[in-house]
Amino acid sequence: MSVRFAEPGWSATAGRQLRYAVPGTAHHVLVTAPAAGPELWRSYLEGAERVYRSYGVEAALDVTEADTSLVFVAVTREGEPVGGMRAQGPYATADQAQALHVWDGEPRVRALIEERLPFGVVESKGLWVAPDVPDRRALVACFGRAPVQASTILGARYALGTTAEHTERLWTSTGAVLARDVPPIGYPDGRYRTHLMFWDRWGWPAGVSAQEKHAIDVETAQLLDARVPSPRPAPGPR
Repeated sequence: MSVRFAEPGWSATAGRQLRYAVPGTAHHVLVTAPAAGPELWRSYLEGAERVYRSYGVEAALDVTEADTSLVFVAVTREGEPVGGMRAQGPYATADQAQALHVWDGEPRVRALIEERLPFGVVESKGLWVAPDVPDRRALVACFGRAPVQASTILGARYALGTTAEHTERLWTSTGAVLARDVPPIGYPDGRYRTHLMFWDRWGWPAGVSAQEKHAIDVETAQLLDARVPSPRPAPGPR
C-alpha cells in the first residue's frame, strides 16, 4: 500500500517537515526524522525494499530507525512517493559508520572517518528511485545532491557514502571525491565494485559544474525557508 502526503510545512528538527523542489519537475523532496514522520518513513522503507529486492541486493539496506537521522522522500504533485534516501549521523565515533563495517574495519577507512569527525560526518544510505516514474533522470540527479543537503541540515562539514562503479558519476558530479587509497570491495556482492567517497561542503572539487552548484544553492535556500523567487535557469558556461 502506498501512502500519499499532504503539502508539507514542518521541519525535521522542530517537528516540521522540510521540503525542496526537484528542478524541472512537479515533484518535491520531503525531509524529516523517522519519528517525526512515521508515514513518510514507512513509505521510504516500502519503496527501498521493493527496488532493492528487484536487484537482489536487499541485504545492503541494513536499515534501522534508531540509526537514521533524516529520511528524504520524493513525492509527485499528488503526494505519491517515487524515491528516497536516508542519512545517519553526525557520528561520534567511526564505529557508527556502516561504511567501516562494509570494509570489515579496514584501518585506512577508520582513519579517513576519524580525521573528519571533529568537523562532523554524516553518512547517506539506501537511495532508491521508482523505475517507471516520469522525470526519473531529474529525480536521480536531485538525489545525487541529497548527501550535501543532509550534511547541511545536520550541521556537518562532511558527507560519507559508498558507490558502485556504474553510479560514480552521479555522486562525483555533486562534489564527492573517491577515496582512491582504499581498495574497492565487492559489495553488496561480487557483481559490484564499491568505492568509499566523501563530500566536503567547505571545498568543492574543480569538476563540480556551475549548474550543480546553482541547484545546490537553490535547494539549500528552500530548506532554510528563505523567501526566494522561483528558480531561474542555471547560468551557462562563460
